[in-house]
Amino acid sequence: MDEGQDIRDVIVMEDKFGECINEETGQVTPVRRLTLTNSQRMSVQVIDYGATITTIKVPDKRGNVDDVVLGFDDMKGYLDSKNPYFGSTVGRVANRIAGGKFTISNQEHKISQNVDVNHLHGGFKGFDKVMWSTDVQGAKVVMTHMSPDGDEGYPGAVIATTTFELTADNRLFITMEAVSTKPTPVNLTNHSYFNLAGHGMGSEGAYNQIVNINADYITTMDDNLIVTGELTPVANSSYDLRIPKFLGTAIKELVEPGFDFNYCLNKSLIQPTGLTFAARAFDPESGRYMEVHTDQPGIQFYTGNYIADITGKKGASYSKHCAYCFETQNYPNAVNIANFPNSVIRPGEKYKHVVSYSFGVQQIL
Repeated sequence: MDEGQDIRDVIVMEDKFGECINEETGQVTPVRRLTLTNSQRMSVQVIDYGATITTIKVPDKRGNVDDVVLGFDDMKGYLDSKNPYFGSTVGRVANRIAGGKFTISNQEHKISQNVDVNHLHGGFKGFDKVMWSTDVQGAKVVMTHMSPDGDEGYPGAVIATTTFELTADNRLFITMEAVSTKPTPVNLTNHSYFNLAGHGMGSEGAYNQIVNINADYITTMDDNLIVTGELTPVANSSYDLRIPKFLGTAIKELVEPGFDFNYCLNKSLIQPTGLTFAARAFDPESGRYMEVHTDQPGIQFYTGNYIADITGKKGASYSKHCAYCFETQNYPNAVNIANFPNSVIRPGEKYKHVVSYSFGVQQIL
């Protein structure tokens, strides 16, 4: 670590994580790693490849500090095609767009079809697979990416920023913003995978964690995981996580291989910050809990159903159901569904998305 500054009990330091090829210049480019640490011994590490969270370390009820997100020790893992978006900023549009096309102002736009005939997570080379520029502003790390007009078929040049801020009371704020030169859909998310027992504790550790989500509905999907525009009530179904459930029990109740659904968040629990309580996870063994608050209408709850056997940090083995994602977002395929929240920004407008992940310790249930 070669650089640091202390603002409100939070220190930001920088070192080199690795190297990758900058496809715009063809040059080997160093990948910067920024570490944010507070006085409560929580730390967050991010790299400027994909504006990616590589590490979140938090104490447990015994005072032991563990890393609770999946990731890799070096760039080889992040560059591997098997990397399932570990910790990345995903865009220009997260989730699926039906048929890889949409219409704005009577003009059809065809975008890349990287999953069968559909578009997923920004295409073949989304925001997760590019270098972002980085600026440290006090206790904040601000990363910026310029997506050119026509990138993956999208109209308009987009400037996107992702800001990471760690607070003294163990909250990680992520603020994602974007502007465009032409009307274009934007729906950014962070794709971190969490296991509060520790990133290497596997599915057994995850199954014993308790989750709940503040939502009465999910967006209905067809057999190809494309959102149709209808809403399905969670009441009296295996999708209902309004009452906390052990994750293993909840997965066993599903017909599907695990959770991979967009939950439509209830907006009745809005905090003074303007954010809504979205979800909570609790690990009884370690005592760690995490609460998610956001200003977005939806949250994709994904339980790592398709993680192939991957070797992660410190040689950990990652596989199916070893972690879960709380991806705050607009509703999937919103650009093609008129009754969904608007996903198109126009010149002069700004897209803004705020999510906070709050960590703490709970001694008993």
